[in-house]
Amino acid sequence: MRKFSFGFLAGVVVILLGALFWVRLGFVNPRADIPEGALEKNIAMPSLDASVDRRAPDVKNPLQPTDVNLAAGMKIYQTNCVSCHGDIRRPSGMFAEALYPRPPQFVQDAPDMPENQNFYIIEHGVRVSGMPAWKQVLNDQQVWQVTTFLSHMNKLPPDLSAQWKAVAGAGDSGSTRK
Repeated sequence: MRKFSFGFLAGVVVILLGALFWVRLGFVNPRADIPEGALEKNIAMPSLDASVDRRAPDVKNPLQPTDVNLAAGMKIYQTNCVSCHGDIRRPSGMFAEALYPRPPQFVQDAPDMPENQNFYIIEHGVRVSGMPAWKQVLNDQQVWQVTTFLSHMNKLPPDLSAQWKAVAGAGDSGSTRK
């Protein structure tokens, strides 16, 4: 039994060292214009979810989903987020296919993680992705407004949905959106 345990442990160490050398010697393709592999999908994203779950403080959203807060969050989202995450008129963000990993397209697949985790991601960003840390640009109230908007974007009252369409359409005048 002792030889088996030692052999098993040695095999695990060899596999881990092989994986480390595979990565360190540059065999992992760094291109952003190819689909992510199964290993990345099955390990990287669940690892990110587990890391955010572990680190996001267990705080409750201090804002109510009032029309004022939802409209404020929508405007912040429209100004800062649509290029990567899409909006009501262009569900796929214009940079979505250029980034790796691909950012979630929230109009097509509304965020379903708890608000404290969305707040954490918006505030701190995601390393080795295109998601910046917004805490240097937005204050806590603004981050909560965007968080509130994300949590309710697929069930907006009709007047706010119409307002979002109007705001999103304002960028359709032929100019490129920043």
